[in-house]
Amino acid sequence: MREDGKLDYLELPATDLAAHKAFYAQAFGWSFQDYGPAYAAFSEGLDGGFTPDAMTPKPLPVLYAHDLEAMQAKVEAAGGDITHAIFDFPGGRRFHFRDPSGNDLAVWSEK
Repeated sequence: MREDGKLDYLELPATDLAAHKAFYAQAFGWSFQDYGPAYAAFSEGLDGGFTPDAMTPKPLPVLYAHDLEAMQAKVEAAGGDITHAIFDFPGGRRFHFRDPSGNDLAVWSEK
């Protein structure tokens, strides 16, 4: 069961998605679920995905929230800087934020 504020997903940048998939498949035996030509998800101990999207220029830890708006309010109240407001994506909605040390993270919800 998913829990609020817990690490749930990891997105990694992939400038060449086909090459990334081939490398991880050959080196570690990973398999992928493609979501269009620009996203490949994996479930290899921790769920995650590879994307060439410019919104993910470095590894992006993704936390979970049952109530996305409430979690965004908590992040803002704690001093987090919202870098991408809540948006829809296949499978749910999420927002991105930067913590006080400059780390980029995201929070997602199924609703």
